[in-house]
Amino acid sequence: MTARKYAALHHSGARTVGTVAEVGVDADLVIVCVFTDEQVRAVCLDGELLARMPAGSTLVVHTTASPATAEAVATRAAVRGIGVLDAAISGGPHDIAAGQLTLYVGGDKDTFDRTRPALAAYGDPILHVGAIGAGLRTKLVNNALFAAQLGLLADAVALAAHLGITEHALLEALSHGSSGGRVIDRVAARGSLTEFTTAVGGFLDKDVAVVERTAAELGGDLGALGTAIRARRGVEHA
Repeated sequence: MTARKYAALHHSGARTVGTVAEVGVDADLVIVCVFTDEQVRAVCLDGELLARMPAGSTLVVHTTASPATAEAVATRAAVRGIGVLDAAISGGPHDIAAGQLTLYVGGDKDTFDRTRPALAAYGDPILHVGAIGAGLRTKLVNNALFAAQLGLLADAVALAAHLGITEHALLEALSHGSSGGRVIDRVAARGSLTEFTTAVGGFLDKDVAVVERTAAELGGDLGALGTAIRARRGVEHA
């Protein structure tokens, strides 16, 4: 982070701390947004963050991680009288800039209602979808379906090429057809399926791995979603 950005943050009222645990001292609300499930566990379970947060405060976890991790964090936090919400995020940079990230939130309804005004600073809509872990489960289903749609689109692009239609022409046409939707619009904005998956593949593959593992732990599978997801992977690694 540049000196200019540091100065801007301090001017807005932010302050720096030496450790993650110090963030929790006297905090009413702590928001965790890291990349992986392992990082959530390191911050919320292996470290001293919860031990430093006061009773009556709330911890919000935005990371798309295992629902079991969210439940473990909530169990640990409850002993100290701390509320926990798993608030999985759906959206991209344009949604962040507009303050319109979609939040799928799991947790106690009273804790959700108390925390919602803070989440509204960057989330809209904010959807309470059930008990702790439900936000993550909803996001995992969403991302599995998203990845499957990309897989179907990959096969559609291959079919179009076989029929003599370019990918550019196909994407433009589908955007106006009955099969159109947000997935096709986002791919079309990037110019090609390859360009789009290169940009989002790392994030999407991480989330799909979580949903595959979660489904397997529950003794299930992704069904037709899994078949379509594998089609996307086949195109990416061709």
